[in-house]
Amino acid sequence: MREIEATWMRGGTSKCWVFRRDDLRVPDLSVDEVLLRLYGSPDHRQVDGVGGGTSTTSKAVILAPSDDPEVDVDYTFAQVGIDEAKVDWGSNCGNCSAVVAPFAIREGWVATTAPETSVRVRNTNTGQVILQSVPTPRGRLEEGATEHIPGVPFPGAPVRMGFLDPAGRSTGRLFPTGRERDRLSDAVGGVSVTLVDAGAPVVAVRAADVGLRGDEEIADLDVVPGLLEHLDAVRREAGVLMGLADSEEAVERAVPKLAVVSAPTEAEGPETDLTVRMLSMGRFHPAVPVTGSVALTLAAGSAGTVVHEVVAPDRPDEGLRLDTPAGCVRTFVEQHDGSPVVGVVRTYRRLASGSVLLPDPPLLPSVSA
Repeated sequence: MREIEATWMRGGTSKCWVFRRDDLRVPDLSVDEVLLRLYGSPDHRQVDGVGGGTSTTSKAVILAPSDDPEVDVDYTFAQVGIDEAKVDWGSNCGNCSAVVAPFAIREGWVATTAPETSVRVRNTNTGQVILQSVPTPRGRLEEGATEHIPGVPFPGAPVRMGFLDPAGRSTGRLFPTGRERDRLSDAVGGVSVTLVDAGAPVVAVRAADVGLRGDEEIADLDVVPGLLEHLDAVRREAGVLMGLADSEEAVERAVPKLAVVSAPTEAEGPETDLTVRMLSMGRFHPAVPVTGSVALTLAAGSAGTVVHEVVAPDRPDEGLRLDTPAGCVRTFVEQHDGSPVVGVVRTYRRLASGSVLLPDPPLLPSVSA
């Protein structure tokens, strides 16, 4: 039995276990094997591990001080499979990103300033630099619960996160195919999509083109016969078109993400610019992934995209107001040293600190649960 130090934290609308990078280096085991056994995967309940049994609660954040003088912290994100014995390293989680700055400050990796401290975070999965600011009055980290965000029933400590020059981090271009709109094959309905890479690779499709209004409750969407399978087929074909994999079977579950977009309804009024329902690991997300909101913000500003087509024409230039299942999520757009920054305000909370126990092999379950 091996004890591995860890901190359990909520970041945005996700929960993740946070590890120092060196603590996950176990002789004769890969990091994938260590995480799968710690989380209790593969098992849809993850009953013999620390995983939460959902895509938003089976996540790992792996951190280390950076050797790059332009960066403070290197941050690697892992989406730990639930039913599959697989760890997905292909993307970032914007919600879990919110835990990085406060963890680094508590570890003493970053010196604080008053009244707030800025931390330069590099996501190693994508190369994305995220500029994070947290309150540090009198030079001390303030973790008081002062901010509410949609999708979290309790307030938390705020983190302002800006994705620095986010376009093309995974594929090299904001629009990986060089086009604002692509038509997919008749096998998936011949739907028109926008393939955008900013924050994370995202496939945007109009709700009407997949037989939806766009403002449905996600519990209702999850049980529409054949809907999830159809959307996943759209997502996988688009992933190949984006150059993320050589075949539809090889497309990862976590990327690209898929967004079903529609114009705001009259009930939503002038308070939102776009209605969105997003997929995460094969199910509808309870709110919206932060990285997805970054991609949609940039797509909304480009004429010819399916997002621009349905977004409110009088939306403010400084960001995007997204109607999600959890409420309105607001993004911001600004400049930093001449480069665009797109971001959001998230909250975080430390839930527990201690160690998680890695049992001796065997690593795989002996029976199917």
